[in-house]
Amino acid sequence: MNDTNLTTTEVSAAAEAAERLIAEFRALPADSDRKREIITELDANTEALPFLVSVVADPREYDLARVESATVLRLWPPADPGLRHEAGRALLTALRDPEEDLVRQYAAMSLAPYTGDPVVATVLATTARADEDPLVRDSARFSIEEAHRLQETGAGGP
Repeated sequence: MNDTNLTTTEVSAAAEAAERLIAEFRALPADSDRKREIITELDANTEALPFLVSVVADPREYDLARVESATVLRLWPPADPGLRHEAGRALLTALRDPEEDLVRQYAAMSLAPYTGDPVVATVLATTARADEDPLVRDSARFSIEEAHRLQETGAGGP
């Protein structure tokens, strides 16, 4: 996801690919598994990050597309501080979704790169201690451990 060495042509091609896949995503029925596949196809495309943030935060969106979006945001957190903040907050929104346990688990697991935001760090710590779902608690603990590892190695980003 590091696009610092990409040419203008490569960035333009990535933007066009993202636009095409996002348009296809939006045209699909709500529960289409193709949505999950599209998110997977977008995982290395920095141009798609704002879209992925919107998917993970939307409780009306297909749950497996939200899970895939959370995973991508964990593996490729935005470099832009504003979008990174927005991504962390979108994952918190998903974490609070009472209807989707799997989405909550993946949101909790994906928060490690966003713990520079004190709100994210606080909610993650509270979730690890007190969430009613043991799998969400375990995912939050995993994320806390990963955040510590990222900080120790300097790979935590901005």
